[in-house]
Amino acid sequence: MSKKLLQIDFKIDGPWGKEMATTYASLAKQISSTPGLLWKLWTENEETKEQGGIYLFEDEASLKAYLEEHTARLESFGVTKITAKTFDVNEELTRITFGS
Repeated sequence: MSKKLLQIDFKIDGPWGKEMATTYASLAKQISSTPGLLWKLWTENEETKEQGGIYLFEDEASLKAYLEEHTARLESFGVTKITAKTFDVNEELTRITFGS
């Protein structure tokens, strides 16, 4: 079974940097207990007003459950135009290039 990668991006007016870290710390703790989540990279680009994340999941079922939950959460925050892409991970090549 292949691990699954999820990329989520959306437009937002902020916060950025340290303020983003402070504002979203409790959300990060909540996300860290998501079943099947191996890790998340938090992404931000203040210039283009985009935030999001790249996530690695153990399996497709965990990814799908999280995507549904997180999309609803973002929409409840007033976020629209959410882009989500999913990918299979080629684990053999990923190990060669230091991925997990």
